[in-house]
Amino acid sequence: MASNQYRILPIQGANDQRQVSEVVNNAMQGKTNNFGSVVLVNSGTETTLTDERLGFNSVVLLTPRSLNAANEIDHIFIKTKNKGSCIIGHRNHGHADVLLDYVIVG
Repeated sequence: MASNQYRILPIQGANDQRQVSEVVNNAMQGKTNNFGSVVLVNSGTETTLTDERLGFNSVVLLTPRSLNAANEIDHIFIKTKNKGSCIIGHRNHGHADVLLDYVIVG
């Protein structure tokens, strides 16, 4: 999992209004900590994406970041979802650079 790039609030709450304002303003500008990147394996038809933010009800949105990823996107889907991981199904493509960005919602 990628480390948090934006400040989060402590679970017990923030003591500082400036800290709360910063977190809320960042979220309103789309600066959230729910993203990452994954490279699909080229020797099989499944890639495991491990990220502690994933859950059974999460929606995973994938965006290609390379030409080969763009060519494979029609053959990529989320096969299973678990707490902390999901399986990305894909065809056995033979490319080493099928790079995808992802966003987790929920």
